[in-house]
Amino acid sequence: MLYGADFSVPAVLIHPHVALDSLSRDELRAIFAMRRRTWPDGTPIQVFVLPDDHPLHRAFCKQVLNVYPHQLRRIWDRGVFSGTGQAPIEVSSVEEMQKRIAAVPGAIGYTDRIQQDASVKAITVR
Repeated sequence: MLYGADFSVPAVLIHPHVALDSLSRDELRAIFAMRRRTWPDGTPIQVFVLPDDHPLHRAFCKQVLNVYPHQLRRIWDRGVFSGTGQAPIEVSSVEEMQKRIAAVPGAIGYTDRIQQDASVKAITVR
């Protein structure tokens, strides 16, 4: 994978036990802004992201969430510093993200390639 390459629209991945096949952009924005904290069944949502300067993170923010990475970072920092929220868990690579999503019930993240197997589930953005 070339990190300097242009990415097509990133795919959203969730843990396979999350009983959803799609989410709206508004729902995704609420999840990645750490405002929505549980799935409909009550399972806690665990958000995984790549570093702010990673090309895939920038593409995900702009193309899927319709925000800039610095705007998302500001939301996370505000929640952490005010004591009302938390930041997502940052991982260093797409491979690590997929492994963490597979290992953590309720996890959500994104990828630039769909190598879906039983360990993760790609969902539709509506």
